[in-house]
Amino acid sequence: MIQYFTSLNPAAFGNALPGNVAQGLIWGIMALGVYITFRLLDFADLTVDGSFATGGAVTVMMTINGYNIWISLLCASLAGLLAGLCTGLLHTKLGIPPILAGILTQIALYSVNLNIMDRHANQALSIDKYNLILSSRNLTKAIIVGLIFAIVLIALLYWYFGTEQGSAIRATGCNPAMSKAQGINIDTMKLIGLSLSNAIVAMSGGLLSQYSGFADVNMGRGGIVIGLAAVIIGEVLGDAILGKHMDFKGRLTFVVIGGIIYYIVIGIVLWLKMPSEDLKLFTAIIVAIFLAVPYLKGQSKSSFKKAGKKAAAMAAGSKEGK
Repeated sequence: MIQYFTSLNPAAFGNALPGNVAQGLIWGIMALGVYITFRLLDFADLTVDGSFATGGAVTVMMTINGYNIWISLLCASLAGLLAGLCTGLLHTKLGIPPILAGILTQIALYSVNLNIMDRHANQALSIDKYNLILSSRNLTKAIIVGLIFAIVLIALLYWYFGTEQGSAIRATGCNPAMSKAQGINIDTMKLIGLSLSNAIVAMSGGLLSQYSGFADVNMGRGGIVIGLAAVIIGEVLGDAILGKHMDFKGRLTFVVIGGIIYYIVIGIVLWLKMPSEDLKLFTAIIVAIFLAVPYLKGQSKSSFKKAGKKAAAMAAGSKEGK
């Protein structure tokens, strides 16, 4: 055991940390899209595994075909928007349950993404040939660009969900029946929310394809788990740090922070020389732990309250007996 710990190199973890932060920022941006459906709409959307790869595929293929990288990223976001819209239409117009609607779109996107990439499973995007927004070659720039994207996106989402339409989306997720009674078209709100969510997810996929230097048809596989992990970790940390002062802006911020922490934890797991093939298992364990924290915390509080009430009742009974 001592030999195992002495074999670990702290410098190696330190060298990998900037890369973990850069990737965490990109996935944290993706988690903002997941937050919209998971928390605001209360919609279990599995489209993201496909729309994330769509964003990467569109970004890479448009860039290598001569389009400006910003135009490519914008078109990637529009492609993600259309993917979310498809899921929304399957649910609202055909009555397909949310999970199944997302799965159907996700399956369809696999073929769509292959066709976008000229029937190749992956396509390279070299920073030596193209003027990219960020790259793993320059981690400092990648972190700065990721921070800028995250800050701008958080500000826009904070503003948008404070508008009448944004508030209607939040009300739809909170109480659909009451929202409908108030004259809100809940189907339209779901379509807008799903479209916006997957547009953000696809944009994140476009950023990751630039960072990694390639797009892969499977690059979004398991993305929903990472997104949920970032959301849950961010919420748990935010509630622990800010408590009752945790507002909507704070929640959005901590979602991105959750993505960073998730990738730092993954970096620690790899640094500890855990088997890389078990990474998905470690991911599931990490998510399960953070999901359980709010529940266990609530259970402990309720048990203390019950014990307090019982003690008070016993004290009151003893006084009456006297």
